[in-house]
Amino acid sequence: MLGLILAQADTAADAGKAVALALGIGLGSLGAGIGIGNIFGSMIQSVARQPELRGELQGIMWLGFALTEAVVFYGLIGGLLAFVLV
Repeated sequence: MLGLILAQADTAADAGKAVALALGIGLGSLGAGIGIGNIFGSMIQSVARQPELRGELQGIMWLGFALTEAVVFYGLIGGLLAFVLV
């Protein structure tokens, strides 16, 4: 009986870790999606107002996109490390 209880507790802990991993990655992706939407929306407005600055703004836009997208990968790696190590 005690072995069954301990086995269920271990399974519940694994399930809890899996849910936490999914929530962490999901919320990180949601935040990055909002950030990327803001970056491209601001780019569209900026180019609509001053089309001659498109070349200068485009490099800054892609840098912001890459840095925002990196946050998702940091969240993924952090979540996987927490899932495996804890």
